[in-house]
Amino acid sequence: MPWKKSKGMPKVEREVVEIDAAGKPVGRLATQIATVLMGKNKAGYEPRTDMGDRVKIVNADKIEFTGKKWEQKVYYTTSNRPGGLKTKPVSNETPETIIRHAVRYMLPKNKLQAPRMKRLTFQK
Repeated sequence: MPWKKSKGMPKVEREVVEIDAAGKPVGRLATQIATVLMGKNKAGYEPRTDMGDRVKIVNADKIEFTGKKWEQKVYYTTSNRPGGLKTKPVSNETPETIIRHAVRYMLPKNKLQAPRMKRLTFQK
């Protein structure tokens, strides 16, 4: 049996999965989106292969936070310098930014994170 070299990722048939965000908590919604983007909902899932589908979010402006998170939750950024910590309340962010932030931190931190995030779109 001859050895065949294959270059790059195998060809994957991608579907468009539409998810309605109306009335769903942000964390539960983000885990559902991350699962589809990674391809974990498919039978032939392999962690090293990017076999996820495209995700289209509908009604992103109707997401919900549980408890008092809408008033109290804060995003932190730092410049890694003394006094370089900056805070930004979630209430100032758009719903698309909030969902993207939640999904990005639920995806694995590797080379496949950026291409997976590109497949996340929002319907206006």
